[in-house]
Amino acid sequence: MVFSSLGIIADILWHEIPNHSKFVSLGEFVVMPNHIHGLLLIDKPDNPTDTGHAPVVDTGHALYLPGKTRFQNIGKNTISSIVGSYKSAVTRHANRLEIENGWQAGFHDHIIRNHAEYNRIENYIIKNPQNWDDDKFNN
Repeated sequence: MVFSSLGIIADILWHEIPNHSKFVSLGEFVVMPNHIHGLLLIDKPDNPTDTGHAPVVDTGHALYLPGKTRFQNIGKNTISSIVGSYKSAVTRHANRLEIENGWQAGFHDHIIRNHAEYNRIENYIIKNPQNWDDDKFNN
């Protein structure tokens, strides 16, 4: 995959997320021509639903239909605030450089519950560029 100017911005700013979001590290990530896939690994010790494993979230490209409370005090270091800040930063930099851009309104997130699921999703992200010709989002 050869990055466009917007793809370069998206790639650089994704790798900045751990510098701005407490308890977050990054797994696999890929910039595609019209979407991104990335794994956010969150290790938040005060998580009341902590199962002893760090939650992992795949922030893919599929349409996400937010509920009515989506924009009500989402808090700091939540998936919504992390992804929202990332999308905002990419947009700001692209606008400053007069690069055409645009995000869909939401995002798709998924909590990964076990190693097998993590490996499957990680493999999907790694292979996504080589499968681009057959991708339903390749228009």
